[in-house]
Amino acid sequence: MAATIGVAAEVYYSLELLRENRELPHFRSWRSAVAGRMGAATRPLTSLVPVRGPGLDLLALMGDVPSLDHAVDNLLHAPVSRLRREFEGLDFHLGHLPWARRVSEGDRDARRELAEAVRACHRLAVEPYWHRGRAELIALSARCANLMLEGGIDLLLRSVCAPLVRWRPPVLEAPYPRRVEVRLQGRGLIITPTVFSKHPVSLLWDPLDTAQPPRLTVPALRRPLTGTEPAEADGAAVRNLESLLGRTRAAALHVTAEGCTTSELARRLNVTAAAASQHATVLRNTDLITTSRRGGSVLHLITPLGLALLRTGALTEP
Repeated sequence: MAATIGVAAEVYYSLELLRENRELPHFRSWRSAVAGRMGAATRPLTSLVPVRGPGLDLLALMGDVPSLDHAVDNLLHAPVSRLRREFEGLDFHLGHLPWARRVSEGDRDARRELAEAVRACHRLAVEPYWHRGRAELIALSARCANLMLEGGIDLLLRSVCAPLVRWRPPVLEAPYPRRVEVRLQGRGLIITPTVFSKHPVSLLWDPLDTAQPPRLTVPALRRPLTGTEPAEADGAAVRNLESLLGRTRAAALHVTAEGCTTSELARRLNVTAAAASQHATVLRNTDLITTSRRGGSVLHLITPLGLALLRTGALTEP
């Protein structure tokens, strides 16, 4: 289970939603507020949304990191071979082909323009709504954790997005544009919640990259997305949490709700890596987060107990 599909993918998915002709009730208010605000600052990215067919894979180019700065850094340092591959075969508007070609060839100035456009789109379409979206991601993670505790992986797979996804051991059936069989071959499957995806559920996989596990994206929203700010009651909960854990450690618990490495935690808290590691150790020793290896990094994720504490600001007896 992933905590998030990453900030870059959410930004791009939000642009695809703005292009959708279908009525999507959960995004009606969001779309009416955002659609008229896109302009010159966002155009370097919006022009790269294809006319039809598959879209640009910002997840592959920028990673699944929750930090926008980290995602932008990944884009600026992505290999040209990766850029070319991700742009190959996409159906761009004829007027945008020269720009798409500059980006795909790794032009340094074009990359910087694209990076700034990603930031602009994030400010307009995602950031004002992320308080609600993040709360939905946390709620879905808690539901999945409870399913795992109650019935293990079998109950989780039988419950996730039924009836669109069907678990017929040992096969998991999910919607896909064409009939295809994906053999995991020990790679596993990442179930990834999304806020802005236009699809009720989707399978993301790269047949040319046998090292990366496929992803099953599932929608997290259960109510309309609005740009509401945290309520006063939430502010009281935050103050209670800070009184219990201390301000920095409470902030660390918030960051782990999205999933983060030690270096990301240090950057978000504006502390040293050693201090971030110490805060993570305390939270892990009290069963509020878990820590696991992810390649060469250490990934911290909040536990159901941590989620309960985050929502209420204090632990209560059952």
